[in-house]
Amino acid sequence: MGPSVKIFSGTGSKELAAKIAKQFGATLGNVNIQKFSDGELQPVFLESIRGDYVFLVQSSFSPSENLMELLLMIDAAKRASAYKIIAVIPYYGYARQDRKDKPRVAIGAKLIATLLESAGANRVITMDLHAPQIQGFFDIPVDHLDSSAIFIPFIEKLNLENLTFAAPDVGSTNRVREIASYFNAEMVICDKHRKRANEIASMVVIGDVTDKDIILIDDICDTGSTLAKAAALLREKGAKTIRAFCTHPVLSGNAYENIEHSVLEELVVCDTIPLKKESKKIRVVSVADLFAIAIRNAYENKSITSLFVHSQMRGKR
Repeated sequence: MGPSVKIFSGTGSKELAAKIAKQFGATLGNVNIQKFSDGELQPVFLESIRGDYVFLVQSSFSPSENLMELLLMIDAAKRASAYKIIAVIPYYGYARQDRKDKPRVAIGAKLIATLLESAGANRVITMDLHAPQIQGFFDIPVDHLDSSAIFIPFIEKLNLENLTFAAPDVGSTNRVREIASYFNAEMVICDKHRKRANEIASMVVIGDVTDKDIILIDDICDTGSTLAKAAALLREKGAKTIRAFCTHPVLSGNAYENIEHSVLEELVVCDTIPLKKESKKIRVVSVADLFAIAIRNAYENKSITSLFVHSQMRGKR
């Protein structure tokens, strides 16, 4: 009898982990995360995991505590003689710190990769890294899933007449171009200039959006200010309808207010991060099925290419 699969959740991703386990056909494993009065964390697995494939589901929003919890869970699993330890990180925090873009700054994304490996992770499964090259920070396998596998069918059902895709900034162009190519649709770029983080100084639209049904695509919605400003500018330039699709709903600061007061028809996000509150303009689609398939294929040593490569889907259109 070979190793069995056990799926556990950190405190930050319990709802998504339960959905993933259900789609996989298992129940969540029993783990207790103790939090002491001084803030220290101690995860305790309440069942044997000796010789098992252990999948630990934890997004790293509220990154300091959730990352520390995940690292301690990995260490506990290693010391409990798990056969393989796979960190399932739907949202990989610190991914925006992927390079030295100014003097004397940390490269947080690389540091997190090093910590995960040092703790004992054998593999990482994640989704829509802010910069795909972060995979190169790891010396262990990284399965990088793509939200387009969820968003594309959703967009197809909208049956928009004059579909045009928009990149809210230059950094999103590759992601948006691949989806636009799938639909044989046009693409425009909202080029922004920042004075400082989370504060946009100016923005211009490159391309024609007159009477077009616009879909903005991005990986992260943080404060929502970029999306709101891009949507306002697109409407000013003549766009008919404007929607946004973002994988990770970080939604910090005044994000909910920015989205509510924007000209967006709706913002479609994944459940990689649980919403803090409901909004009439925000719709959530689940990534549970995608991660359940990735977990099964990782366990059975099958390819997961079809889950994250646009070309695999393009041939089916």
